[in-house]
Amino acid sequence: MPSNPYTRPNRVMTVGAIAYARRVVVVLAVALLGLSMVYAIGGAPKAVAQGQTVVSLTFDDGYADNMNALPILNQHGMNGTFYVTTGPVGTAGHLTRANLDSLAASGNEIAGHTVTHPDLTTVPADEARRQICNSRATLTSWGFPQTSFAYPYATHNSQLEDIVAECGYNSARTLGDLQTRFGCPGCPYAGPIPPTNPYNVPAPAQQDGNWTLDDLKSAVTNAEGSGGGWVPLTFHHVCDNCGSLAISPALLDQFLSWLAQRGSLGTTVKTVDDVVGGAVQPVVTVPPATNTELVNTSLEDSTGGSGFPDCWMATGWGTNTATWTRTTDAHTGQAAQRLDVTGYSDGDAKLMPTLDTGACSPAGTPGQSYELGTWYKSDAITQFAVYYRTASGAWTYWTSSPWFGPATNWTEAKWTTPELPPEAVGVSFGLAPIGNGTLTTDDYSFAQASPPPVNTALSNTSLEEATGGSGFPDCWMPGGWGANTPTWTRTADAHSGQAAQRLDITGHVDGDAKLLPSWDAAGCTPAITPGQSYDLGTWYKANGTSQFALYYRTVSGNWTYWTSSPWFGSAADWTEATWTTPPAPTDAAAISFGLALIGNGTLTTDDYSFAAGG
Repeated sequence: MPSNPYTRPNRVMTVGAIAYARRVVVVLAVALLGLSMVYAIGGAPKAVAQGQTVVSLTFDDGYADNMNALPILNQHGMNGTFYVTTGPVGTAGHLTRANLDSLAASGNEIAGHTVTHPDLTTVPADEARRQICNSRATLTSWGFPQTSFAYPYATHNSQLEDIVAECGYNSARTLGDLQTRFGCPGCPYAGPIPPTNPYNVPAPAQQDGNWTLDDLKSAVTNAEGSGGGWVPLTFHHVCDNCGSLAISPALLDQFLSWLAQRGSLGTTVKTVDDVVGGAVQPVVTVPPATNTELVNTSLEDSTGGSGFPDCWMATGWGTNTATWTRTTDAHTGQAAQRLDVTGYSDGDAKLMPTLDTGACSPAGTPGQSYELGTWYKSDAITQFAVYYRTASGAWTYWTSSPWFGPATNWTEAKWTTPELPPEAVGVSFGLAPIGNGTLTTDDYSFAQASPPPVNTALSNTSLEEATGGSGFPDCWMPGGWGANTPTWTRTADAHSGQAAQRLDITGHVDGDAKLLPSWDAAGCTPAITPGQSYDLGTWYKANGTSQFALYYRTVSGNWTYWTSSPWFGSAADWTEATWTTPPAPTDAAAISFGLALIGNGTLTTDDYSFAAGG
């Protein structure tokens, strides 16, 4: 095995040497005792009668519905091996720490499956080490001794086998290299005990919705009829009608009821650790990534055959249909990425730096703000969605930027984030359309932001400057909430100068829409002093009721709703709306406000004012 700084301290034999030693022990055991011995360096040997069939029930990824398997396993007195991806633990749709405790308390094995479930053959070696070693360290710190690992997507090579061994695991499971009617014709029906190479443990193809009870039975009876051996069966979801990689609880119960009866023939059920054996090796951790820059910012490199740029991924949430296309309609170079959203009800879709442990997603410093950017064309409203990574490798949603308007020509979207939270060590972000439409992006940027200026005045109060191509004045953004349809127009019907902003609302059920100073950290929103009142004003024309809606930025960088003014009535001619706020909250650092239309109608505003009150 190549020399490596992350080799565990007490590892004195190479992977090949260990495998050779195990083969020698097996040969001697068979010759002298008629037994096959499950042997591991540093661990007590476990006897398995020659010709015996051993079934392992393994569950991949750590989905929340795996808990449906627990009462079925308990009912039949069986234990499984649960290969857990540590990053998503505790997030929607995944097992919680308490779930893992319950599984382990019933005798099940909690095993490793990386931090974020990448195809390890497509990432750099240092990323693979972080994924494998650090997920093992996390599971160990949660109280689950670690000896067994499974390769995500079952992809691996000899270098990865070495890394799994270096990280301290005693085995690693693959998929699809034992014969079933679903694949691998001519392959054996069962793997040897002990495995010829413990870091390439063979297994049948993963169970999916095409597997019947007879298929599950055949995986066992074929092994029994061909001399016995090890059959690790792989499940993902345990639930009814919940996806293609799912087994229904009823089918799992039927299979385990049948499997329990095979004990009379010598067939047993064991966890992976029970089959392989071996001492629990010391924890090996890998230093965090130090990459502070985006990778493949122009999206030119795309070598994986996925249709996406290298080091970038498509993600999203909610009810909508996202269609992705690699396009030559680029801002620079030869490639950009196009997204078409249809069937939108809620949520979003976006292209982001891969949510990994640092090879593609840049490191971040707690307390530091970052300037995000990308060039885009869109016929829909968009905004940056920002996520951060914790030290354990878990990714979580952080915050979103103000909206960016439609842009027919290439336009740069830029935004400065709040300060990165204390637990954050990495950042990923994407420009997300929040409705049906088309968005094309290219030439992303990410950099530490300079300390924001202390600005106590509104910017572009007369709304004259509009250089971004968004249809909105510089330093101003649309805002709103509820069920209504706002339409924005830059108009020459101004109180002064050449421009004002017109809002038309139709289909109003609830909520409002308004023009606001942009929620940035770099000068558009004025700073305020806690305890100080402020005089707000704007000139307006409207055929509906309106009121000031106020928001403030906290000292930690988060924007929150503050209060609203009394109503202002309709005004056919230009009329000034003014109001004095209450004292600013104790945690307030900056203010944003707008005159909000709260029903169907038209509102035009111009010449805003802001000053400390008396």
